[in-house]
Amino acid sequence: MIQMTPSRSVAPLPIAPLRVGSVSYLNAKPLIDGLDRDPDLRLSLDVPSRLLDGLKTGALDVALLPVIDYQRLPGLRVIPAGGIGCDGATLTVRIFSRVPVSQIRTLACDTDSHTSVALARIILCEQFHVTPELTSFDTYHATQPDTDAQLLIGDKVVVAEPSRDIFPFQVDLGQAWKELTGLPFVFAVWTARPGVELRDLPLKLRQARQRGLQRIESIVRTHAVPRGWPLELARTYLLEHLKFHIEAPQLQAIRRFHELAAGHGLIDAPPRPLSIVEMPVVLEGV
Repeated sequence: MIQMTPSRSVAPLPIAPLRVGSVSYLNAKPLIDGLDRDPDLRLSLDVPSRLLDGLKTGALDVALLPVIDYQRLPGLRVIPAGGIGCDGATLTVRIFSRVPVSQIRTLACDTDSHTSVALARIILCEQFHVTPELTSFDTYHATQPDTDAQLLIGDKVVVAEPSRDIFPFQVDLGQAWKELTGLPFVFAVWTARPGVELRDLPLKLRQARQRGLQRIESIVRTHAVPRGWPLELARTYLLEHLKFHIEAPQLQAIRRFHELAAGHGLIDAPPRPLSIVEMPVVLEGV
């Protein structure tokens, strides 16, 4: 007589959390609201320029990636659930110059953002007809660079704005881009590396943006004021200066930026077309 061994049910293997990287600035807070509490995600924060390395090495699955870096790793996909952009002045991406902008010959660049450096080169050449020598400096550790001008991004532009006595000339790169192209600008967009199964992440990212935009007052008091932002300025920054949606005009702006960057030799030409993840449709009332 053959004895049958009772079959045992095999528990499914746990699904590894998706690893999501975001910038650590105030401008990202409305996009990541609540993501740190999601057990299916692992959220990490860094400066924009380091997020590409996270995607390259596989340390990150998805990142709020500077849009110039989309062209620097094949196979990336744009998730149009949200991004950091503007439709005019940004307030936090500015060139500060000792000399009239058309006379800038040397520009020290904040190392935190690849997109902003590329945008500065495009604006200076297209609008002001100058191609200054660029140098990098770490704004957190370096002494003040001895250059005609410097490019700064992020919270430090507001909370530690350079003296106008030393830098009387300024260019807001978002405003300059609007004047040049008539388009909004996108600095960073949710981007997935090749081969990653996104599951319901696009929906979660859209929901996080919706939550964050409803909680601006709390975000301002929790994240902006402790960093040294004046309350009203932070509120205006998040509600008026910044745009967090990625729709047709923003995608057009990214494509135009890539075209100009390629034309100036900043990325390979022709630029790769955008591969865009289809967002789930959410019916009203469901």
